[in-house]
Amino acid sequence: MPSETDVQSTNTHAKVRLLLALWDLGGSQQEVATGQLTRRIVPKGGKKGDFQELFDQLQGEGAIEVSKKGYKMPAKGVEMLSGILKSPDFRFRSQVGAKTANALLKWIGAGGTLGDGGTAPAVAGKGVEGAIASYDEFKGVALDVYDKLNRDYNLDNLVPIYRIRREIGEKVARSQFNEWLLEMQANDIFQFMGGEMPDMSPDKAEDSITTPLSGLRYYAKRLNP
Repeated sequence: MPSETDVQSTNTHAKVRLLLALWDLGGSQQEVATGQLTRRIVPKGGKKGDFQELFDQLQGEGAIEVSKKGYKMPAKGVEMLSGILKSPDFRFRSQVGAKTANALLKWIGAGGTLGDGGTAPAVAGKGVEGAIASYDEFKGVALDVYDKLNRDYNLDNLVPIYRIRREIGEKVARSQFNEWLLEMQANDIFQFMGGEMPDMSPDKAEDSITTPLSGLRYYAKRLNP
């Protein structure tokens, strides 16, 4: 029979994985769809219902906000995650998957720490060196990134949107990236394309873009200079 300490440790690990996944998906900036979060935290063969008690607990503690469509992470959730990760007693006691590890690296890169000291990461796009503050600035950066990727990797004018997003990184909030990139499409600067993508993975799909009329699109093609 597991000890009380083991149960508490398991619960803490589950909290970290859920909160870190929600933060990584941009939940501190915008609502994350239920299915999108579920795909990140529910293992193959598992069910969302297995995590319902944890969702209810975090909601009761004010660490997440729940709506009919999805989840959001208020400041209290970021503070809770930061506090757990800074605790000298916290350790992962089982194998950590690539997505969790990459989310931790992103957390650290955004200003968070593991172990003693430090603060929670800055909200994406705010307090970040080189943060993009306007559509015009974003347009210039996005075009520069597009041209660089297209040139350096011989992409034949079809640049994966996930690569543009990751290249720009924390300089702009996830929701703002979506809004401004869609505005560039509306202004006939970019055309978004579907098709097949080699080595497609859920995280690459998440970092692509969904258009109101055409759904998920993976590539950007530049139309105007």
